[in-house]
Amino acid sequence: MTKEEIIAVIKKNIAENLDDVDVASIDPQKSMKDYGANSLDMIEVVSCSMRELNIKIPRSELADIKNIEELAQKFYNSVAQ
Repeated sequence: MTKEEIIAVIKKNIAENLDDVDVASIDPQKSMKDYGANSLDMIEVVSCSMRELNIKIPRSELADIKNIEELAQKFYNSVAQ
């Protein structure tokens, strides 16, 4: 799985969990907060994305992530192992 495919999964889950957010308008360099996500929204997006990608990453490893790109990289590193 490529990093671009992982970003597509994350974008899809952001669009499904946040009101008024279109997949095409999501910039991976921005954080989910930039799109109006609260902490529960972010947990839901991350959980749905991990389920869809069939990966498991401890929450402690996700604490320092600043944007969607970094989240995708963390997921990609997990998938690549």
